Amino acid sequence: MKSRWCSREAERLVRAYARRGVDRDLALRVYTTRLLGRDPRLVLHGGGNTSVKTTMRDSLGRRVDVLCVKGSGWDMGDIEPRGLPALRIAALLELRHLDSLSDGEMVNLQRGCLLDSTSPNPSVETLLHAFLPYKYVDHTHSTAVLAVTDQPDGDALCREVFGGRVALVPYVMPGFALAREAAEIHEANPGVEGLILLKHGIFTFGDTARDAYERMIDLVSLAEARLRRGRRERFRPSRLPPRIARASEVGPIVRGLLAEPLDDAGGEWRRAILDFRTNGRIRTYVDGEDVGRYSQVGVVTPDHAIRTKNWPLVLPAPLAGDLSAFKREAGERIARYVRRYRAYFARHNGEREPVKVELDPYPRVVLVPGLGLFGAGGSASDAGIVADIAENTIEVVTDAEAIGRYRPIREADMFDVEYWSLEQAKLGKGMEPPLARQVVLVTGGGSGIGAATAREFAEQGAAVAVLDRNRSAAEAVAGAVAGSAIGIVCDVTERRSVRRAFDRVCRTFGGLDIVVSNAGAAWRGRIGDVPDRVLRQSFDLNFFAHQTVAQNAVRVMTAQGTGGVLLFNASKQAVNPGRNFGPYGLPKAATLSLARQYALEYGEQGIRSNAVNADRVRTRIYKGDLLEERAAARGLTVEQYLGSGNLLKREVKVEDVAKAFVDLALSPKTTAAVLTVDGGNIEAALR
Repeated sequence: MKSRWCSREAERLVRAYARRGVDRDLALRVYTTRLLGRDPRLVLHGGGNTSVKTTMRDSLGRRVDVLCVKGSGWDMGDIEPRGLPALRIAALLELRHLDSLSDGEMVNLQRGCLLDSTSPNPSVETLLHAFLPYKYVDHTHSTAVLAVTDQPDGDALCREVFGGRVALVPYVMPGFALAREAAEIHEANPGVEGLILLKHGIFTFGDTARDAYERMIDLVSLAEARLRRGRRERFRPSRLPPRIARASEVGPIVRGLLAEPLDDAGGEWRRAILDFRTNGRIRTYVDGEDVGRYSQVGVVTPDHAIRTKNWPLVLPAPLAGDLSAFKREAGERIARYVRRYRAYFARHNGEREPVKVELDPYPRVVLVPGLGLFGAGGSASDAGIVADIAENTIEVVTDAEAIGRYRPIREADMFDVEYWSLEQAKLGKGMEPPLARQVVLVTGGGSGIGAATAREFAEQGAAVAVLDRNRSAAEAVAGAVAGSAIGIVCDVTERRSVRRAFDRVCRTFGGLDIVVSNAGAAWRGRIGDVPDRVLRQSFDLNFFAHQTVAQNAVRVMTAQGTGGVLLFNASKQAVNPGRNFGPYGLPKAATLSLARQYALEYGEQGIRSNAVNADRVRTRIYKGDLLEERAAARGLTVEQYLGSGNLLKREVKVEDVAKAFVDLALSPKTTAAVLTVDGGNIEAALR
C-alpha cells in the first residue's frame, strides 16, 4: 500500500476551506479522511472513523478545546467538515474516570458536549479517540490487518508482523468499555505508533494529519507483506455441472425466493433488489468444495454485521436448461437458513438486557457456485453495499486461509453487534417510499411520456430501467432521474434486442416487477390507400413489440413467483378512431385487447395487466409536427388546441400520464382496466 499524500493537493484544500471559515486543522483532517475512505482495502460504506483535536469558538465567541470526530452516517470517502462534529473535549475526558457507562448515557453525554446541537451523532468510538493523547487519530478496517488478526493465534501473528510498533487490544465491543481498555493499553505502551484491535481493525495516530495517515499506510503494508509470504492454496474446486445457467436466469428465482409475503393470500410482497458480482477471485471462493465451512464462520469485522448478517446463504450450482431442480433446492436451503437464523436469535436473545426484537431472518448475501454472488438489499444502493462487503469478506477470508485458518469473533459477540441499537441506527430506518424494493422497466423511456414515467417511478422509490432505441437518450434519462436507474439501448421491434435488455435488467437488479410498455409512434394514412408496408411497420411497433415485451415480462415474473404488473400505453385511437389514423389506431386497438388477454390468462399468477388511454398529451413541440398541424387546422395555437378538446378545458401533460401508470401500479386489486387521461374526451369514453 502506497501513501497518496500530496502536499500540493492538501494545501489547495486548506485554502479552499479557509475561504469558508474552516481552519487548517480541520481541513487537513478532511483531506486525509478522504484518502483513507476512498480505498476499499481500508474502509467501506460508512465504516471507520477519524478525529482531530483543535480549538474552535463557541456561541459566545470563546475559544474552547474540541474533538472533531466523524459523525454517524457520514462516509469517509466524501466527508465534509460538517461530517466531523466538534465536542468539548474537557467534558469527554472526565468520563474516563467512570466505572461504567451505558450506551444510552454515552450517546446523551456526547450530544451534550456538542458545540452545535444540530450536528450528527458523533461516532460510537468517540471516547476512544478522546482518550488517546494525539492530535490526529485514524481508524480503519483494513482487509490485510483483518486477515492477520482473524486467526486462532491472531495475537501471536500480530506480534510477528508488527513487533513493538503497535499494542494489541483484545476484542471488546465498541463503546465506553473499549475506549477505556484501549487507553489503558496505550498508557502501558506509550511509544507505539498504533493499536491493533483484534478481530476488529486498526488505529494509528500522530501529531500531524500526515503522520497519522502514513503510519496507517506503513502498518497496513506490513500486514500485506506477511500475506504474500508462505501462501498456500486452500480452496480446492468442487465438481460443477457441465453447463451453468446464466445470472439473468438465476437472479429472478433467487429474488422471488427471498421475497417475504405480507399477506396470507400472497398478493403483496416485501421484495429485495439484488446486485450480482463475479470475477476470478469470487469464483475461486464460491466454487470451493469447502465453501460450506469457511463461508459460514462469521463476518470479518463486527461493523459488517448490520449489512450482511453473520453468514451467507450457499446455493447449489444451477444447471443450464433445467432450473426447476435448482429452484426447489434453493427454496429448501432458504427455509433452512431462516430456521437457523431464528434459532441463533433464540439462543442469544435475553442474555443481556433489554430483550431484542427479531430482525427479518432472510439472507443478505447469496453464494452460487459456478456463477458468483448476489447482494440483497431494500434498494439498488443497499444491495450494492452488501455486495461490496461480500467481496471484501472474500478477500479477507481468502488471505486468512492462505496463511492459517479464518476465525473471527464469537457468535455471541456478533449477535450483540448485530442487535446493538447504535449500529442499527446507522441504517437510518424510516418509512420506505411506496415503490421501494420494486424494479420497473419502461420502454420508449428516452423522451416524452416514457421519460416522465421513468422519473415518476423513481421518485416513488423504484429501481428503474430506461429502454430506448437511442442510447444517449436512455442513459441521459437514467442519469437524471432520482434513485437507481440504468439506461439500455433496445429496439423493441427486434426480439433478440428485447431479450438482451430484459436479461441485463435481471442481471443488474435480480428481476423486475413492473413493465411499462410505452414505445410507439403514429403512422397515418387513409386505410383504403395505405401501403401494406406502412401498416406492417405500425403493427410491428404498436402491437407486436408490446407482445414481445409482455412475453419477456411474464417469463421473468413467473420465474420470480411474486406476481407483477404489466402496463400498456394504449391510445384514444383504440376506442375512438380518427380519420386517416387507421395505421395507428388498428394496432393500438389490438394492444388494448392484448392487455386484457394477459389479465385474463395470468391473473391467477398474481400478474395484473392494465392500460392507460391518453390523448392530446403535451410533449415537446417541434415546428411542423402533428400537434402543430392539428392546431393550425383549427386556427389555434398548440396550447389552445391541447386544452380546447376536452371537457375540463385543461391541458394534459406527460407527467399526468406518468402518474396514471404509477396509480395503476399501486392498485393491487385492479386488472384488465383502462385508465383514461385526456381531460375528458366523451367520444373516447369506454362503454
